[in-house]
Amino acid sequence: MDFLRIDEHTNFKGPHQGQNIVHAGADLSAAKAVMIMIHGRGASAQSILGLAGELDNVDEITFLAPQAANNTWYPYSFLSPTDQNQPGLNSGLQAIYDLISGVQSKGFSSDKIFLLGFSQGACLASEFAARHPAKYAGIIALSGGVIGDSVELSKYNGDMKGTPVFMGCSDIDPHIPEQRINESVKVFNKLGASVQKNIYPGMGHLVNEDEIKHIQELINLKA
Repeated sequence: MDFLRIDEHTNFKGPHQGQNIVHAGADLSAAKAVMIMIHGRGASAQSILGLAGELDNVDEITFLAPQAANNTWYPYSFLSPTDQNQPGLNSGLQAIYDLISGVQSKGFSSDKIFLLGFSQGACLASEFAARHPAKYAGIIALSGGVIGDSVELSKYNGDMKGTPVFMGCSDIDPHIPEQRINESVKVFNKLGASVQKNIYPGMGHLVNEDEIKHIQELINLKA
């Protein structure tokens, strides 16, 4: 497994560096928390920000969404060997790292930063959080899990200090096997997160109202 850890010694250059960041909600100078939202394959930063319109207290949250080059973070399934998804995968991880670093430079500690993703974005968000464990405001993975052809628990080390992690997915999702959700839960449990997994029978590949309710509950804790 190619297991790049993005840190202060890494400045990976790839297709997603220099792409647009789209903003919604509160101005950063007035926000109580920040939610970084990662879009899915074939979608856009603007489309994932549409979830903010389903939520309350958005006037107290800054929503930021990075755009993937050509609307895709990496070319193949998240279940493929990670080297097959380069350089997009590492470039996407770097894009998240850079955005979080920028938010932190404005005075937001990690426990005031949410990381949310849907589908391919949920996989990227899950993998980033698992590689960079810290006390976040919350990790929200909607139809996605950690990345790779296998999950090696020994590769993930650190302490998420009780960070709430919500993982929602269908039991028949054509892209996300339920087994990978379960494996991802094990990763986050190992890292000391407080994990809630909701599997929705027959849902398909989408975001439902119950998932939005759980996102709202996490926001209410910070608003």
